[in-house]
Amino acid sequence: MIALVGIDGSGKTTQAVRLAAALCAAGLPARYGRNAGGRRFLGRVAQRFGSRDAATMLGRPGLLFVESLLRWLAIARSLLVARITGRVAVMDRYTPCQLVSLRVHGGGARLERAVRAMYSVFPAPDRLIFLDVGPSQAYDRIERRASDHEDMSYLDATYSAYKDMTVDAVPVSGAGHPDDVAAAIWTAAWPTLRPAH
Repeated sequence: MIALVGIDGSGKTTQAVRLAAALCAAGLPARYGRNAGGRRFLGRVAQRFGSRDAATMLGRPGLLFVESLLRWLAIARSLLVARITGRVAVMDRYTPCQLVSLRVHGGGARLERAVRAMYSVFPAPDRLIFLDVGPSQAYDRIERRASDHEDMSYLDATYSAYKDMTVDAVPVSGAGHPDDVAAAIWTAAWPTLRPAH
């Protein structure tokens, strides 16, 4: 399993899709797993029921718990399908993403302990890759895609949290051309997979 993590706008989804396709092309069947926490979905549900946002509807602790549960289910599904089909799981987000979310949104020590316990059933990736993109560049990318918005203060906080929580990850600069980033990810991922499969 290869897991890509990083702040919003770092290119996780683009690069995870590319890596899964490249592994398949190299003769190593792989499956892309999108492991979002459902924050946008929950926001739409909240608005449908007349709330301003999901945090207003559920409260901050409630939102963080539901987000943690939804991401847990997404990761479990991705791992299960990859195992059943005999494919390498290429994870677009993994457990560090939820721990970062808890830290940045003020989930508190008790909720963090509970989430760590929930997520402890998941295996460590063969390679955890931190896509390192600075907050300013990530902000520009998010604004260009125009499907959502993040404040710079949030991106700064998540960047710092990822730096603290991914010390075991292989850092790969996500700041360059997507082809160069994909090549660097391949270089980091391939040696861990080739002997195992």
